[in-house]
Amino acid sequence: MSKLWEKGAGAEDWVTRFTVGDDYRWDTLLLPYDVAGTRGHAWGLVQADVLSTQELVQIEESLDQLSEEIERGEVVVRPEDEDCHTVIENALTTRLGELGKKIHTGRSRNDQVLTALRLFLREQLVEIARRTAALAEILCGFGERYDGLLMPGYTHLQRAMPSTAGLWAMGYAELLAADVSALRHAFDQINVSPLGSAAGYSVPYLDLPREGVAARLGFTGMQVHATTVQLSRGKLELHAVHALVQVAATLNRLASDLVLFNTAEFGFVTLPAEYCTGSSIMPQKQNPDVLELARASYHRLLAEMQILLTLPANLPGGYHRDLQLTKEAAMRSTLLTLDLLEAMTRLLPGVTFDEARIREAVTPELFATADALRRVQLGVPFRDAYRQAAASLEEQEAPPADEALAAYRTVGSPGNVRPELVREKLRAHAAWIENESLRK
Repeated sequence: MSKLWEKGAGAEDWVTRFTVGDDYRWDTLLLPYDVAGTRGHAWGLVQADVLSTQELVQIEESLDQLSEEIERGEVVVRPEDEDCHTVIENALTTRLGELGKKIHTGRSRNDQVLTALRLFLREQLVEIARRTAALAEILCGFGERYDGLLMPGYTHLQRAMPSTAGLWAMGYAELLAADVSALRHAFDQINVSPLGSAAGYSVPYLDLPREGVAARLGFTGMQVHATTVQLSRGKLELHAVHALVQVAATLNRLASDLVLFNTAEFGFVTLPAEYCTGSSIMPQKQNPDVLELARASYHRLLAEMQILLTLPANLPGGYHRDLQLTKEAAMRSTLLTLDLLEAMTRLLPGVTFDEARIREAVTPELFATADALRRVQLGVPFRDAYRQAAASLEEQEAPPADEALAAYRTVGSPGNVRPELVREKLRAHAAWIENESLRK
């Protein structure tokens, strides 16, 4: 099959290989979304008197067949196809003849690919938010079970003040709830239709029903000015990937804590053996490879985000082939994040706390701040109380856990975690996360 843009002599094989690169692999993933975009565009062509209602029925029937073949893995994008748009248009032309040649009327691959990509990203953001919320719920469960288990809190990796295993978990749970909010914001940013902008300058003669097509595709709006669409390429994808980076940043530190807590020097937690690996030379080793790679995922996502930050910069207005690379960066980022969430969701429920070892680590000096504030309760100015507590460190004793926790009065303190407050934040996004119409 010829390329859509060829008007005579074809491109050399090397040119095709260089310009297509690995894009055909990503476009294979986009095939179902490009089919959906083509459905919406076909409906719009009926309203613009380019297609008849009967022709629309024929196109939709062919698209139904094509969708089934894509789902079965029978249709993929090959390097010689160049992209998913060529595959779909050629399939329609093969099946419908002259009618298939009408489908590209009024659109360009420039607005076509962005439509498919935004449909893909929209679906991925909802799924990632769902998994992020589920991970936050696992941590809320830890918060409920372990808020009575005193453990050291650290600053500068030095024992600082008392915390609890429950409070440790709830810190990450609350951050993940905030990350769900970031994902929702990114979803709202990308959920605008580019269709009808064509190559970036609209189309003459045709009165395309842009708002109607946007609504049929589930977009909440459209980019009104045609030139906005290509100017936003990479920029809107950046919103999505930045939200993914937020999720990865939270899990980076969670994974780092667990790797540290699992060391012999700490011994606070035991990791599930099925998510660890061994050494090829040291028989005794159990390595936290899953957590270490989860930790590293943050840096991989930062690298993809850097492409989106820098590649569009200094480009003049309009479309440039450079922008093709923003698609891979955005799509790769979603797949990396899904793998990261899968890893943490599988591993975290199998983490067990060594309560005896943790209690041993709750040493008397952790209560020096409490000693100073106890003196404040007796009327001593804080700076004097601070110095008196520092001078009496050798006499400091660790109180019983229930007495230590009773000294904390405010919500979110050791012994006073409130998982229901995090769950309330998650419930605010439940309708969006559970909206089946946003999934294939």
